Amino acid sequence: MRDKKKIRRDCLVKTIKSEGFFGMYRGAAVNLTLVTPEKAIKLAANDFFRQLLSQDGKELSLVREMLAGCGAGTCQVVVTSPMEMLKIQLQDAGRLAAHQQKALGQDGPAATTSHSPPGQPYTAGSTAASKRPSAFMIARDLLCTQGVAGLYKGLGATLLRDVPFSIIYFPLFANINKLGQANLDEKASFFHSFISGCIAGSVAAVAVTPLDVLKTRIQTLKKGLGEDTYNGIVDCARKVWIHEGPAAFMKGAGCRALVIAPLFGIAQGMYFIGIGEHIMEYFK
Repeated sequence: MRDKKKIRRDCLVKTIKSEGFFGMYRGAAVNLTLVTPEKAIKLAANDFFRQLLSQDGKELSLVREMLAGCGAGTCQVVVTSPMEMLKIQLQDAGRLAAHQQKALGQDGPAATTSHSPPGQPYTAGSTAASKRPSAFMIARDLLCTQGVAGLYKGLGATLLRDVPFSIIYFPLFANINKLGQANLDEKASFFHSFISGCIAGSVAAVAVTPLDVLKTRIQTLKKGLGEDTYNGIVDCARKVWIHEGPAAFMKGAGCRALVIAPLFGIAQGMYFIGIGEHIMEYFK
């Protein structure tokens, strides 16, 4: 536990030292832009599939709740995959800049030769990598070099993470939230929905951390010197296991739980208050 705290503290200090305080918020603009439609699709799709799978007003079985979650997780990747793709490149810029500076200091300019696979727009030693790219720049270059498919690199890995997440999250949330309802016709309180979202979100986040690790590795376009490149999910899992051991698959589990718990707590709280319904009524 102490080692994990030390690693987190070290990561925080190094990020602030090399990129400043706002370096911790790199990629926030992409999140702010796309997280709203992503969560709207996810929550609305789950409700749609739950209604579709319901039988004459009876409570859904656990299997049907899981199927509804599966449908919601599948629908959301339309937005999630490009959002994650852009966010990861922005958040990884500081690490790659440090790699480049270290290589220049040790071996001179020749050390920054690109080691990325062909067809990738950014490499650790390229001119583009020496400047911090914007989300627009990354999206433009991906579209120019690889087309729309470039924005959806790692789609399979994203599905592999988000579908199990939703299968765990939605049934767990529904059953915890149900404990705060006096009867089936009443909604739980905002606070209970918030806590239910936090608990279900943190459990689901930790459960799918190994899949998130694989997705992040695959979607990282720029590679530093000596870093592995991956040819799909199986190749990525094999190389991580061989070079870093099984513990690597749980890297960042605590941080993910800390971030995702309040995110889903707030999202579910707002959703159950009926903010969307009030907005729609206003525009009628």
